[in-house]
Amino acid sequence: MDTHMDTGTCTGTEAGVDRAGAAGARDGGERGPRGRGGRGVLEGAFALLDALRRNGDEAGVTELALACGVPKGSVHRLLDQLVGVGAVERTGNRYRVGPQLYRLGQAWEPHPGLRPAARLPLQRLRAATGASVVLVVMREETALTVGSVPGDLEPLLPVRDGLAFRLDTAAGKALRGPLRGGAVLDREDVMEGVCCASLPVRAPDGRTVAALAAMVPAGRRLDALAHAVAGAGAAITRALAGGGRRRPLPPTVLAP
Repeated sequence: MDTHMDTGTCTGTEAGVDRAGAAGARDGGERGPRGRGGRGVLEGAFALLDALRRNGDEAGVTELALACGVPKGSVHRLLDQLVGVGAVERTGNRYRVGPQLYRLGQAWEPHPGLRPAARLPLQRLRAATGASVVLVVMREETALTVGSVPGDLEPLLPVRDGLAFRLDTAAGKALRGPLRGGAVLDREDVMEGVCCASLPVRAPDGRTVAALAAMVPAGRRLDALAHAVAGAGAAITRALAGGGRRRPLPPTVLAP
């Protein structure tokens, strides 16, 4: 089951970084690809954060400036501001996504209560099958992973939250539903050595709100895997019907 990772740069709509720094003379004559005007500080900040996300680890000012096609001085100024609010961390001359973004990201719910409702069923599906398990939702013509549990395919096919799958994969097809004849099965159709069973996840009112996919090494029985996926999907639906939301911790437990 192949994945689609965005590899584009920050050019185009993401190119403008800093109106104050867009005038090339302030940065030794450098000028971003969009020239004067830019797209504003906010869009520039998100362009840098997305470049850090795509890098997957740490990056320096020069790397980020090349990725986004903007002056190094503008990148440096924005990074300093992002460090100040906890969106970016700095270690020496290297930068990475910071803890504040993690906290904000954890608050996003593609469907009310979906992620907490899916947490235990995903873990149980992994324990019962050994599969790498993902829960995906439709976002911008991709199947975006919002829940994941690594399985026997690590490190051949790592899974993690935020990973995007193409819509022609089993997960993408299940997400687009409705389906006839049960699960979408992938017998090494997309990636050699990897098989998959996927089914839509329904809200209590019958709407498809996500898809659940379990990926295993080739040679496993997919009918048994599909049955386990269906059971996990049904458990998520029941949890959604029961509320599915996390209960907030008492204030005394939380750090200031």
